[in-house]
Amino acid sequence: MVKQRTLLAVAIVATMLWSSLTHAQEITVAAAADLQFAFQEVAARFEHETGSKVKLIFGSSGNFFTQIQNGAPFDVFFSADSDYPKKLEAAGLVEAGTFYEYAVGKIVLWIPKDSTLDLRPGLAALLDPRVKKVAIANPEHAPYGRAAVSALEHEQIYEKIRDKLILGENISQAASFVTSGSADAGIVAFSLALAPSMREQGRYVQIPSQDYPPIRQAAAILKSSQQKSLARQFLEYVKGPSVIELLKTYGFSPPPVAASAR
Repeated sequence: MVKQRTLLAVAIVATMLWSSLTHAQEITVAAAADLQFAFQEVAARFEHETGSKVKLIFGSSGNFFTQIQNGAPFDVFFSADSDYPKKLEAAGLVEAGTFYEYAVGKIVLWIPKDSTLDLRPGLAALLDPRVKKVAIANPEHAPYGRAAVSALEHEQIYEKIRDKLILGENISQAASFVTSGSADAGIVAFSLALAPSMREQGRYVQIPSQDYPPIRQAAAILKSSQQKSLARQFLEYVKGPSVIELLKTYGFSPPPVAASAR
């Protein structure tokens, strides 16, 4: 009986240790919604090559910024706006030296495949009376929403279509408004337009990058992370040429060398 109890105790301790080790091999990544499809592939590759786990949570960069300020338990933050990680760095909430600009995003005007709207005029096509609703991300906390507003203002049509706008919590939700038929058109991330699901459902035209401020996207490891070693390993992996090339296939421009070398 004593021997059985001893073996049971050993088994329980072993199980607890295994659970602890398994947990130690997982990081939680807060990632901007425009990375939804690209980072699923990045994480899958990383997990295959390392055996470690990456839990991805996608959402609005601005909302993540607020959550992190309030102690959200993320390990790495991949923002669609480099200003958010910079502000967290200034507040002492990220690991020193881990700020990294990983890409520059782009926006497109996207419509469903069955739409007869002519996209050749670019954003001016939104003035067509057949367009009743236009989806964009909420500019209050989504960088892609701010880029959309800037591009519309550049074309001097923002005030003309303002009443047509419906706002998504993030760029992924804005895209879903168009794919579901809740909006007639949307200004969405190029990376989402290139994803298989959207590529098969519609067509798009790129909005000239000079028409809106650069969407410089950056990451940083959070000081509160309990898995800093694995977080650093993942961030270094993202800096590698294979991931940079992968992000290119999703419409991202490579990171600015000078800024990335901070």
